[in-house]
Amino acid sequence: MVASRDSRRAVFRRIARQPYAEWPAYGSTPLYDRSSPGGLEEDIRTVASTWFDHEAHNSVDEFTSHFPVAYFQFQPHDQYSGATQYGMDQLFRVFLLKEIHGWTHETELVTYLSTHPDLREQLSIETVPDQSTLWRTWNERFTAELRETIETTARTVLIKAQDTGVAVPQEPERRLPFQRDQEESDTSDQAVLDEATSITDHVSRVVLPAFSLERGDGCEIHENAYWDLQTHLGLRDGLAANEGARSFVYETTRDRTPLGHSHRDQIRDLSIEQIREMYRRAVNRLLDEVAETEEFFRAGIVAIDITEADPFTGDRTGHEDEIIGTKENTDEYAYQWATVQLVGNAVPIVLDARPVEKGDTRKEIVKDLLDSAEELVHVDNVLMDREFDSQHVLEIISQRGLSYVVPKRMQTSEKAQAKRLLQRGQNRYETDRKLHLGKNEWHETTLIYRRKEDSEHDDSRQYSVFMTNTSSAYLTEYGYRWEIESGYKSIKRFMAATTSKDFRLRFFYFAFACLLYSIWRAVDLLVQVELTGEYEHSPMVTADNTLTLLKKETGIG
Repeated sequence: MVASRDSRRAVFRRIARQPYAEWPAYGSTPLYDRSSPGGLEEDIRTVASTWFDHEAHNSVDEFTSHFPVAYFQFQPHDQYSGATQYGMDQLFRVFLLKEIHGWTHETELVTYLSTHPDLREQLSIETVPDQSTLWRTWNERFTAELRETIETTARTVLIKAQDTGVAVPQEPERRLPFQRDQEESDTSDQAVLDEATSITDHVSRVVLPAFSLERGDGCEIHENAYWDLQTHLGLRDGLAANEGARSFVYETTRDRTPLGHSHRDQIRDLSIEQIREMYRRAVNRLLDEVAETEEFFRAGIVAIDITEADPFTGDRTGHEDEIIGTKENTDEYAYQWATVQLVGNAVPIVLDARPVEKGDTRKEIVKDLLDSAEELVHVDNVLMDREFDSQHVLEIISQRGLSYVVPKRMQTSEKAQAKRLLQRGQNRYETDRKLHLGKNEWHETTLIYRRKEDSEHDDSRQYSVFMTNTSSAYLTEYGYRWEIESGYKSIKRFMAATTSKDFRLRFFYFAFACLLYSIWRAVDLLVQVELTGEYEHSPMVTADNTLTLLKKETGIG
């Protein structure tokens, strides 16, 4: 099959429905305009990620000739001033084709175009440019920035096509643009820091455009200054906006920076859904970046959990729906946030975060977070804490075709069974159980009793009970859940301090800290891959190094 008007329309309709993709990029952020190569790179990545999923789109040549570039302004990248026979858009496509095929000389390109009249028609080329014209175009007419964009996007097209099973003319190099060749690995502290510097700069330029304050034109303070300040707040323990804004003046190279109250006011104007949408868009960009390495696992296990802010000790009048009780049965109150995070062999990136308010059910929270996670990655298994011990939660996971492992709260029957196991000296036991859903509907699960090693108890409390809808062999995966608890400790370390009760401000601080944490772990993966060719979960790059570089290089959080 070949690409048609209907198939192309189907692709762009699907892109329009995607919650984390904006096309074209210049229309979704003030950081890009119609002549920004970075925006063009992002647009090609967005379209290529969907294009090759269509059954009619099995040719990288067709993608090259059909990708819309009419909106892009090539003029700033055209170093010729006089009349020319070929337009910049035509030549852009021609050289994108050359890079995709990996031809080292213009002669190979000329030959290919000469022998493929249908392709020439799609490219609107009546006569094939000669070798000298093409050489001058690449070396004299195109700017260095445009040449780099063509090389980067060609690699992106190859990877996206290959990932969907489309035949490609050459094996794409699964290395990022900033990576350098090395004869041997160097993991010294200075080498790690040097590598982290370039990678952090690259990653931040990818992620930054996802955040926007929508302030309109003519603002004297650049929008990035707000993200600079927010990152600065994350670098210091217990630093609030007013104090942070004052100290930031002495550390930044910017001429104008926001005051603390101005910074808070801008964030308060954002809705919860706007914050979540920006966060998900940023994480999608981050995943696209690390997914271009062979060491990244884009499928597998996610953990869903709820964390609490420090106990709230002030007057919560008027905020009872937001400052709710703690997860433990105490008389304390706290803000609560729920997250879904990659765990297991994957880099531990927080895929989404949401606030927890009074009346939110665990079923609603799980459904919401799984919707986000499955938009971003392929999920196989879901790990949750015992607070999600609900047959209705387990049922919605099973209905999605996913497996789960969840610890069960010990009720009377479970305690009695554990007591019998202890009397028999049995360390492990499995039994099927039907959980009532209502209206004569049941959820079937498997209960697995496991005796704890070196337990401090000498009675039935030595046993834990887990529920799963898959093989008991997956019980070992539950150990991966500790990563989300470990991640929460780092995330809270990255949060700015505040005494404000504003729910949107509080949630933004938490979400931004999740993003800083995710950027750190992504940067660490890329540094490890570059320096050693492998990825281990123990970080090579420190969080403080990454945050300092983020503030120094770009200010992205």
